Amino acid sequence: MEKTRFTEHIRVYGLVQGVGFRPTVWRVAHDCGITGEVRNDGAGVLIMAQAATLAALEQFCAQLITECPPLARIERIERTAQSTVLIAAEFVIASSASTAIRTSIVPDAAPCAACLADIRTAANRRYRYAFTNCTHCGPRLSIVHRLPYDRANTSMAAFALCPHCAAEYANPADRRFHAQPIACANCGPRVWLVDRAGQVLDPADDPMQSASRLLAAGQIVAIKGVGGFQLACAATNDAAVAELRRRKRRPEKPLALMARDLAVIGRYCQLNAEECAALTSSAAPILLLQLRPDAAPLAAALAPEQTTLGMMLPSSPLHHLLLADWAQPLVMTSGNLNDEPPCLRNAEALNRLVTVADALLLHDREIVHRADDSLLRVVAGAPRLLRRARGFAPAPLPLPAGFADAPAVLAFGSELKNTFCLTRDGQAILSPHLGDLGDAGTARAYRQQITEMLALVQHQPEVLAIDLHPDYHASHFGREWASNAELPLINVQHHHAHLAAVLADHGRPRTAGAVLGILLDGLGYGTDGTLWGGEFLIGDYQSYQRVAHLKPVALPGGVQAIREPWRHLYAQLVSAGLWETLRARHPQLPIVRGLLAQPLDLLTQMLARGINAPRTSSAGRLCDAVAAALGAGNERVNYEGQAAIALETLATNALSTAGAGYLLAQVTTPSAIQLDPAPLWTALLNDLAHGVAREHIAARFHIGFSNSIIALSCDLTAQHHLDTVALSGGVWQNRILLETVSTALMKTGLQVLLHRQIPANDGGLSLGQACIAAAQFT
Repeated sequence: MEKTRFTEHIRVYGLVQGVGFRPTVWRVAHDCGITGEVRNDGAGVLIMAQAATLAALEQFCAQLITECPPLARIERIERTAQSTVLIAAEFVIASSASTAIRTSIVPDAAPCAACLADIRTAANRRYRYAFTNCTHCGPRLSIVHRLPYDRANTSMAAFALCPHCAAEYANPADRRFHAQPIACANCGPRVWLVDRAGQVLDPADDPMQSASRLLAAGQIVAIKGVGGFQLACAATNDAAVAELRRRKRRPEKPLALMARDLAVIGRYCQLNAEECAALTSSAAPILLLQLRPDAAPLAAALAPEQTTLGMMLPSSPLHHLLLADWAQPLVMTSGNLNDEPPCLRNAEALNRLVTVADALLLHDREIVHRADDSLLRVVAGAPRLLRRARGFAPAPLPLPAGFADAPAVLAFGSELKNTFCLTRDGQAILSPHLGDLGDAGTARAYRQQITEMLALVQHQPEVLAIDLHPDYHASHFGREWASNAELPLINVQHHHAHLAAVLADHGRPRTAGAVLGILLDGLGYGTDGTLWGGEFLIGDYQSYQRVAHLKPVALPGGVQAIREPWRHLYAQLVSAGLWETLRARHPQLPIVRGLLAQPLDLLTQMLARGINAPRTSSAGRLCDAVAAALGAGNERVNYEGQAAIALETLATNALSTAGAGYLLAQVTTPSAIQLDPAPLWTALLNDLAHGVAREHIAARFHIGFSNSIIALSCDLTAQHHLDTVALSGGVWQNRILLETVSTALMKTGLQVLLHRQIPANDGGLSLGQACIAAAQFT
């Protein structure tokens, strides 16, 4: 008599392709006595499971969760009982099925410990092989042409497997079973080193060792990495670092460093447990770390006027092999001229990078999708993303409750630190960091990547969302798209998008009610025609009310005032009614002499007539003006945030001895409360006149600004009966401000929402845009 068999179709959703999930299913099925099959398809993983008891099926599903592979992420499991029983004799892994794409792409992952052991073991057939990987590590997004994630759909399709690799690929018990980038020196990609003319150097030698010798000799080498080219030189060589900066046209922006292991990083930077965990994660990000007081010597020009360094560990076997003999770090910065998108292809690098690099370390595995290095900083006890790219993107983010039935949205993001966002089926796919769209090459790459990502995941947008700013490239593109496709277009105010982004980052339900959002950044276009940036909004995904903000002050010269902070400093002093008195009483102060050397008559006319002098409530510009008053970034800044970062650096070691801070005044106007910085400037100038150290003045600004924000926040939450405060915007990347304000507000009993999975800066803005657009149609 036939024994009773229980049959279920088990659908697994999440990051479950290309991560060794099917071999795990196969192994667990054998452990639990399950027969049937597992296959990939466009939605994820589909299992047909049969067992003698329901308990066995229950155990099977439970073990799938507890024994999930390192790179996999199960979002949900759906089980459907089947009335028709087809008796299977064993459990097998079936071929992938081509169905509509509803699954996601796994980010690229740094080498796992087992693969590192392989390349370091002389007896292993992958000894010193630069493309070693398995289902637990290796390239994913950077090599995939289309889904499902099978070898034929990746740039590895060009490399036929040798018999040894084919046997591993076909063996469910092997960790390389269906590892799509699997290869070895006999059948896979190869590496070679060339000079500027494209001629192969040292063909008989190991190219990584040859490149290492060039680096040790002070030369600059372009390296084809995981998601793009990088430029490397010895971080201890002053002349090499200076020459890299000159050739790359990057005079002051900090350069990232790569070290072979934590021991090397520890000789230069302070490390705690959270920072070690972030560095050694599969994402292998750049991590901002505090320099040790007794740090070993490094080139002086790596991070001018800063006490932090961006450090990372090797992100591929090639990098591990290159750094194997280095007890010091290498500079490892993006392979481009300043502000351009990094090179992806060999021919492109041989055309664009030969003016920068002395030699190029190339390989023949195509980079399909760009993936820059991610950037993190541990703040308030947790890693906070400053740039979400390789290792994190495009892993999907679950949308909060209430968005499951929302239409599919394409949100175009902002002008700076751009990302775009796709939403559907209760998930958001945030693109990797793309950069600043003011560069024509970056703008072209942005348009191309949107088109490619939509095709890759088969996303058909039903609603489009753009920033309210009329002149953003991203907004122009969105308007073009909406017109051509005849789709509804939602214009989203910049700071409302920041608020929605941090709410979504925390999974706050769509109907959870309003919070107080404190949105501090460089600037965003306001509904009143001014440039906002120091905003207190009460709102949710659907709507907001502007209840307070910094007092608007002019930006003489518009964008030029962002590049030259002395301009906004002068406007702040004029707005506070302090300039003429300061000039008369303290003509020898550096701040006065510096401003008098500038064309102040022209600026005075611009301020008086309101010509090319838009008003802004920007917290970022206020920080820049204070920095300029202290001589940090006074004349001209060379990269975004330079002056504010210098100000934070000045303040860091003086907080405990600075004394009372400079408070801003609360002024009630008919439309909203304003935080007026005039008292701040009075106290700051008095300290300058009395010779107070710059470090103490910088610290007093941070203390006073924080306390002013805290006091106003407490007043507003009490007045409007709110229990939650959300912090977003690029100014919250300032460690002093974030930790001081969040700690104080939490001590009052308020819930404080800080970013966790996406950046507080404009890199997270597109998620907020998408959620606001979706909320209007849900």
